[in-house]
Amino acid sequence: MSSSDQHAPTSDPPGPPSSSCNSGHHHQPETQTQLQPQPQQLSRYESQKRRDWNTFLQYLKSQNPPVSMSQFDYSHVLSFLKYLDQFGKTKVHHPSCVFFGQPDPPAPCTCPLRQAWGSLDALIGRLRAAYEEHGGGSPENNPFGNGAIRVHLREMRESQARARGIPYRKKKKRKNKAGGFNPKNPGKNDVVVKKELPNSSSHHSTTS
Repeated sequence: MSSSDQHAPTSDPPGPPSSSCNSGHHHQPETQTQLQPQPQQLSRYESQKRRDWNTFLQYLKSQNPPVSMSQFDYSHVLSFLKYLDQFGKTKVHHPSCVFFGQPDPPAPCTCPLRQAWGSLDALIGRLRAAYEEHGGGSPENNPFGNGAIRVHLREMRESQARARGIPYRKKKKRKNKAGGFNPKNPGKNDVVVKKELPNSSSHHSTTS
């Protein structure tokens, strides 16, 4: 039996099959389906989080032997992050490269492309939330929040900063010289620190 035959009788809400299912049929059950309210469209963040979660589950299934959601731990998360490196688009110079530590190399080199640490950091945040939403357990036992994951991301951040010659510094909000928040002009005197969001295409089996 094919996979499509197995999923046909289920009641799970698939994404786009409405157009193909409604063509050429006019019996009563479809009329009732058309009267049902349309599901609310997911935000960009929620859509990305769902794609990331499905990608991670697919990665677990591809292991030999396959790993279920109740069996994986932080070591599987680390191997998943390393697996995603092959889809990266950030040039990370090797210490032996002549362009090591240069933010704008004058010529191309053979150093590999890797996932940017910021993209993976955002990915882990989404997967951590998705894990809890799917009944993964308490936040303290969340594999995506394990200390080894934080150490890995920090080391990646530092090594990429050295390789690219771009030191990482946290942005700090400047104090308002006028003396606090102005309720009549919100945001006028406040410095808004925007966090760089990863490109959604970069996390698609996924990430950039």
